[in-house]
Amino acid sequence: MSPQFYILAGGVVVAVVVLILLFKAVWRVAEPNEALIISGLGARRRGEGGSDSLGFKIITGKGAAVLPGFQTARRLRLDTRAANLKVSCVTQQGIPVHIRGVVIYKVGDDLASIANAARRFLDQQDFMTSAIHELFTGHLRSIIGNLTIEDLILNRERLTSETRASAADEMSKLGLIVDSLQIQEIDDETGYIVNLGKPHAARVAATARIAQAQRDQEATEAEQIAVANMAAARRDSRIKEASYQAEIDRAQATARQAGPLSDATARQEVVVQETRAAELEAQLSEQRLQSQVRKPADAKAYETVTLSQAERDARIAQAEAEARETELRAAAQASQVKLAAAADAESVRLRGEAAGTATKIAGEADAQAAQARGLAHAEAAKALGLAEAAASQAKGLAEAQAIRARAEALKENQEAVIAQQLAERWPEVVEAGAKAFGNVDHMVVLNGAQGVEELLAKALTLGGAGMGLARALLNGATPNGSVTSNGAAAPDGGTAGTDRDMPGK
Repeated sequence: MSPQFYILAGGVVVAVVVLILLFKAVWRVAEPNEALIISGLGARRRGEGGSDSLGFKIITGKGAAVLPGFQTARRLRLDTRAANLKVSCVTQQGIPVHIRGVVIYKVGDDLASIANAARRFLDQQDFMTSAIHELFTGHLRSIIGNLTIEDLILNRERLTSETRASAADEMSKLGLIVDSLQIQEIDDETGYIVNLGKPHAARVAATARIAQAQRDQEATEAEQIAVANMAAARRDSRIKEASYQAEIDRAQATARQAGPLSDATARQEVVVQETRAAELEAQLSEQRLQSQVRKPADAKAYETVTLSQAERDARIAQAEAEARETELRAAAQASQVKLAAAADAESVRLRGEAAGTATKIAGEADAQAAQARGLAHAEAAKALGLAEAAASQAKGLAEAQAIRARAEALKENQEAVIAQQLAERWPEVVEAGAKAFGNVDHMVVLNGAQGVEELLAKALTLGGAGMGLARALLNGATPNGSVTSNGAAAPDGGTAGTDRDMPGK
């Protein structure tokens, strides 16, 4: 074949592949449980009755071509969904109840329902369940508010049918249909339902107890009849036993009257039977001895010999193993001791070298530290001596200046200096004057506080206890006069008398 044929065939194959790929890229097929919603250029479809256009195309159960870039195909699920209902509401009687149920729903199969559902839930299909929950919760609350608990319990079909009928209009607008609505549980917080069933339960329990009592009564009567029948049967049995015993006694008496012959015959038969029994017993004893004594003794002897040989072999093997283990352990210990001795010697050598190096370094460091400390002590001692000398010099100069200033002050105004010093040490002056009254037991002052002041002034002035005492205190010497128990002595030898009863002026 010519090359042109192969080129033509290859071109055809490529064209077919391209067409297949283009077809797969353009063609969309709707699954049985979904609808294709095609929107975009040319995707318009007349509504039911031809009134107005939907603005998009709905494809179910078949395929359609979708132009990429000009049209968009999205899928709307048509399968069944479930929404759990949990409703808390109040009945017509004012009793709060909790209702739990389930709604099985789906998108309607007609095009109008699919169009309504597509407009509302195409991009948020998971929102359907919450919308259904809110819708049916509201309808259940309104319907249960017009019913009693008895109606809820006894006629649940009425509740479900009224709820479905009430929500039908909204479901149609949403494009959804309800496959099933089931009320699973009705519960109340007040215990009304439980109390409502208690009378019936009590009646059932009473009926059960009555039936149980009747059955017990019938069983008791049957037991009593059975006991009576057993007593009658025992009586008949005893009567029959007595009749049989009488017949036996009669037969025994007849046998005893058979005479000595029957006794001898019977004894002969007994001896024959006893002889045969003795022979059989002797054979049995021999067989028993053979099986119970001789064979077990042979087996026991064989067992003893075998066990002794096995124990001997085991002891020999154990002794050999222990000897080998001891030999290996001794070799291992010798090697270990040798290695430990070598390690200890190396460690001692290294420690000695390290200690010598450390000692050398420590000695050099101590010498340098001692030299530094000596220099520091010398500098410190020198500085301390200079500081003490300067301090002593400054103190001496200060004292000398103070003495010089005091001497100059005394020279210029002796009385003022003395008065100042006296004011500074006035408590001591007063104490020295008060000693004059130390031994006075009783003193009468006639003119009150003025007399006390005059008496103290005299005690301080008489005999030189005033300025003379102040001068003595300033000079650091003892005053010329001292206060005695009878008076104050003055420098001129005079005394200020103080009788026991000193009148005041």
